Amino acid sequence: MMKSVLVPAILIAMVAGGCSDMPKLGGGPTYGDSSGSAASQNERSGRITALETEQVDENYKFGVGTAVGAVAGGLLGSQIGGGSGSTIATVLGAAAGAAAGTVVQSKMKKQDAQRVTVSMSTGGSVTIVQPVDTRLWNGMAVMVQGSGETARVVPR
Repeated sequence: MMKSVLVPAILIAMVAGGCSDMPKLGGGPTYGDSSGSAASQNERSGRITALETEQVDENYKFGVGTAVGAVAGGLLGSQIGGGSGSTIATVLGAAAGAAAGTVVQSKMKKQDAQRVTVSMSTGGSVTIVQPVDTRLWNGMAVMVQGSGETARVVPR
């Protein structure tokens, strides 16, 4: 009796944990780190010194792929063996399915981004990974808007 309650409880916990990290509806993708922040408009201006396009994971979090993989792996694992062997196979199947689901999801959600390096007018430089902005080019005068994960380089 205890085993028949434990396995579904583990699977439900894995699904709920995967769903809790899902991005908010309507929110744009978040990208890499930005280094440095500035306060005034003068401190936020500079020139682009490097501009590269790269592939990034849209959202590398445990999400739907992890949850679906865990449930599928757990269901397949429960079909193997009997007694405690079935319980072990279910848990191992859920873990393997969750890992596989995370890998598949991260491979499917690649998208283009720009790595923009800006030489700031106050000295130093800042590098920001952001969605592709076709208006930007090397040597262009720009402003850095926002900070942290929401920082963006925009034409001045």
